[in-house]
Amino acid sequence: METATYGQVLARFGHALSDATRARLLLALRDAPGYPAELADLLGVSRQNLSNHLTCLRGCGLVVAAPEGRRTRYELADVRIRHALDDLLGLVLAVDPAACADSAGQGCC
Repeated sequence: METATYGQVLARFGHALSDATRARLLLALRDAPGYPAELADLLGVSRQNLSNHLTCLRGCGLVVAAPEGRRTRYELADVRIRHALDDLLGLVLAVDPAACADSAGQGCC
């Protein structure tokens, strides 16, 4: 029974990362919390599109919303998500160094 539950949890994380925009959004929030308008501009997507992705990430339990007056700040739900993203990037680059052309000089894309 535990294996099925763990599998479902990992599948939610995989679903979140299966879209390039959501993956980029998680990486942006890995660096710092953000506001939807600024995140949309940073990622080059519409605010509606970004809102849909934030809803998905909240549903997966990876992102939380913190109301600040009339604005809402989004951040990773737990600091361990940042570490997991760092570890996943490191693993991808270890397995396939060509995955990120800038990895040698600047960390990763």
